[in-house]
Amino acid sequence: MPELVKKRVHVAVGVIMNNNQDILLAKRPDTLHQGGKWEFPGGKVEQGETVTEALKRELKEEVNLTLTSSTPFMEISHDYPDKQVLLDIQLVNQFEGEATGLENQQIRWVTKADLVNYEFPEANHAILEKILVHAF
Repeated sequence: MPELVKKRVHVAVGVIMNNNQDILLAKRPDTLHQGGKWEFPGGKVEQGETVTEALKRELKEEVNLTLTSSTPFMEISHDYPDKQVLLDIQLVNQFEGEATGLENQQIRWVTKADLVNYEFPEANHAILEKILVHAF
């Protein structure tokens, strides 16, 4: 039997820092892949977009923030049973606007230490580990 080819999704992810203290989280809608879990905002990189362009667009669409500066943080490739994700994670510490869940999702600013109290998709665990040891 031929092996099914998994869908591969390239995602721009922002670890958004507010005054180098709190980090913005968004809760995935229950109807989506990994629904009900918390994540760092971002979304799919469209064809012809850079990671930064995608992140800028997604943050405006999802949480009403205008990205003014970001730096690469890490890259993760993760296999779920039904799809592969390539996460391009950027640290965002310069933005304009007030965070709002424009897609009716819950959003929350949390301290670095409080991150361990939230359930994240498996692919995000490496991001959490790096954040917890990273000096901001």
